[in-house]
Amino acid sequence: MSASAAAVEAIFIAAESGQLPHPVAEVEALSGRGLRGDRKCLGEGTFSDDAKRGRDLTLIEAEAIEALEAEEGIALEPAASRRNVLTRGIALNDLVGERFRVGKVECIGVELCEPCSRLESLTEPGVLRGLVHRGGLRADILTGGTITIGDPVEPLPALAG
Repeated sequence: MSASAAAVEAIFIAAESGQLPHPVAEVEALSGRGLRGDRKCLGEGTFSDDAKRGRDLTLIEAEAIEALEAEEGIALEPAASRRNVLTRGIALNDLVGERFRVGKVECIGVELCEPCSRLESLTEPGVLRGLVHRGGLRADILTGGTITIGDPVEPLPALAG
């Protein structure tokens, strides 16, 4: 992998709502369900019974977390972002409405994962303001498989329509 290639830096899952997600080296991504062992896949938590699209997988850029510290003075551990996959080297906002791949797992970006007051209540004041428009991406898993730390993250060509 070249130094400029976009990749997965960390993976986090939490079995219960409100629990700080814990890091894993790899995880099975299940199409239409989420990550094996994560609360959303297990049907636990706020959005588990929500059939709304974009609930399978959440991603956040390592660069956004670093900017939060540089600009707001808030050192947020990546797990505390409550997102599943920490990426580096790819602009996740550009993937809304686009197909992309995390390793061999094919996904589609559904919407920005904007920070909310719940995230701020679990962390510290200023997190919401500091992550607006860079709080990550909500995605659906189209083709399942295993996601591993170091996997490339890359957009896929648009389907001919």
